[in-house]
Amino acid sequence: MNKIYPSAQAALADLVKDGQTIAVGGFGLCGIPEALIGALRDSGVGNLTAISNNAGVDGFGLGQLLETRQIKKMVSSYVGENKEFERQYLAGELALEFTPQGTLAEKLRAGGCGIPAFYTATGYGTLVAEGKETREIDGKMYVLEHALTADISLVKAWKADKAGNLLYHRTARNFNPNVAMAGKVTVVEVEEIVEIGSFDPDDIHTPGIYVHRIVLNAKPEKRIEKRTTRENPNG
Repeated sequence: MNKIYPSAQAALADLVKDGQTIAVGGFGLCGIPEALIGALRDSGVGNLTAISNNAGVDGFGLGQLLETRQIKKMVSSYVGENKEFERQYLAGELALEFTPQGTLAEKLRAGGCGIPAFYTATGYGTLVAEGKETREIDGKMYVLEHALTADISLVKAWKADKAGNLLYHRTARNFNPNVAMAGKVTVVEVEEIVEIGSFDPDDIHTPGIYVHRIVLNAKPEKRIEKRTTRENPNG
């Protein structure tokens, strides 16, 4: 089975449709599948539900799809760095399901493992728990959270072999492994594609069984989300 596609556009062309749920890896601008996000924007599909820790920044990452109004709902844990995200939410133009960050990661992992729901203490007694089942276990209260799955998962990895086994690079290994598991179809953007057998099996972060399509983006833009500098004390 050939999993390699010539471009992000080709990889998504026969997959994306209006009204789908799309899970997207990354944290801020770290580890985002920027070429795949751009191809999703250019496809023109709309009425999407996006599962992602946040929505990038204004004009980049998922922020591009907010500007084009292709996203109707976000399932995420952070709004802060995207002013358009904040504006649409406060204006009632965008539905938002706030989810604690660790809970979001576990909901995706559970979805990928076929676990329908789980109990967590996170959020009990807060707005997060409103309308949800709660239960006392060993004297402590927990909230029932349901797993998340997606029609399509968009993932960024560092390297892939031709079977789809993935390696992530340092902090880019954030939400990506869980997002990869949660998709009915998982499309991965990588910086390098190598031959099968190039990886030590113990080094593989995501097995190729979760990966359906691979796109090479050898020179991603990798923007810095918030640049902080200081003067050199040595002049």
